[in-house]
Amino acid sequence: MANTRTKSRTAATTPRSERAQQQAVVRELLRRHGTTYAEDAGITLRDTPQPLYRLLVLSLLLSARIRADIAVAAARALSRAGMRDPRRMADAGWQQRVDALGEGGYRRYDERTATQLGRGAELLLDRWGGDLRRMRRSGDVAAALREVPGIGPLGVSIFLREAQAVWPEYRPWLDQKALQGAERLGLPASAEELAGLVREDELAPLAAGLVRVALGKDVAEDVWDAARG
Repeated sequence: MANTRTKSRTAATTPRSERAQQQAVVRELLRRHGTTYAEDAGITLRDTPQPLYRLLVLSLLLSARIRADIAVAAARALSRAGMRDPRRMADAGWQQRVDALGEGGYRRYDERTATQLGRGAELLLDRWGGDLRRMRRSGDVAAALREVPGIGPLGVSIFLREAQAVWPEYRPWLDQKALQGAERLGLPASAEELAGLVREDELAPLAAGLVRVALGKDVAEDVWDAARG
C-alpha cells in the first residue's frame, strides 16, 4: 500500500491524559471540518460505477494547483451538465466540458482538463468497461489509476483517501498531506495511531479534515479553540 506510515508510540504506551486530549481534538476536527470532499461535491459515495467515477473526476480536479473549493464547484458543474459517467463524459463535446469547468470557476486549466477528461473517459470505457470496480479487482489500483490522463500520484492519493470509505482494504489511507495536518494539531504522525482514535467509518472524514488543517492554519486554530473550550 502506498500510504505514508511512520513509527511512533503505540496507543498502549501513550499517557492516558495525552490520549484523551488527542481524542478531544479529533472529535472537534470531525465535528467542525470532517465533511469529505466527495460530500462537498454532492457525491453520495457508494461502491457503484457512477459515484466512483465522479470521485475520480473530483480527484483529477483537486490535484491541480487550484483552490479546493473551485475544484469542488467544477465537479458539481460537470455533474449538473450530465457528465456523471464515462460514457456521457466521452460523448460530451470538448467545448461542453470547457463550459462546465468554466461555470465552476475552473478557468486556469479548463482547456487541458477538458481534454484529459475526454481521453480518460475513453480509456475507462475501453479498458474497464466504464467501471472502476473492475480496476479495483485488477490487483494494482494505484498503477491503473495513474494510466488515466490527468491522474498522477497526487490524484491517486486523493482518490484513495476518499475511496477508503467504500474500499476498506485501503484503510487507513492517511497520506503525507493528512499527516502534515496531524502534526499541526499535535496528533500522532502515524496512520495506524491516528486510525486508533476513530471508528473505521470515520477514516475518510478524518483524512479530509486533516487535509483542511494542512491547507489552512485557521482551521487548526478553530479545532484547538473548540477542543480547549
